[in-house]
Amino acid sequence: MNKFIKSDLYRYAGTVSLRSFFHCYRKEAGFRFSVAFRLINSEGWIKFLGIILWIFRNKQLIQIARTTQIGYGLYISHGGPVVINPSTIIGNNCNLSQFVTIGSNEGKAAIIGDNVYIGPSCCIVEDVVIGNNVTIGAGSVVTKDLPDNSTCAGNYAKVLNYNNPSRYIQNKYLE
Repeated sequence: MNKFIKSDLYRYAGTVSLRSFFHCYRKEAGFRFSVAFRLINSEGWIKFLGIILWIFRNKQLIQIARTTQIGYGLYISHGGPVVINPSTIIGNNCNLSQFVTIGSNEGKAAIIGDNVYIGPSCCIVEDVVIGNNVTIGAGSVVTKDLPDNSTCAGNYAKVLNYNNPSRYIQNKYLE
């Protein structure tokens, strides 16, 4: 099994086994998308399977281009809908909640660090840097850089505190 798929499976199930793979693949739309995304970006003959899964994915709910750079342990909750600009860079152990949009009008989108929780209905706009271990509250609009180890929320998002950031990241995958 692909190391990226194992990391994503661990984030969903807390374990890596064939049984948990089939269970998550059947139940979790975000995991099904993740498997297709990881396989289509693989090497060799397995990429062919990725192409087939990529063609049959649900395009209306999760719109992430296959060229987007995503680290280990991606978790998409509730199966989307999620829209991500292709120039976005996402680190390890990132949670994307429902109705998240990461976009750009100018060409370069956000860089998101490791262990980041992005709450429901968040918009991250333009070339911003989200630090490591950051929690972004529901409905936030992020237009400026967010520092490491912070909890942020609001329209426009601002730092609320530095207490217990990234507490919503469960089953962190460690390389």
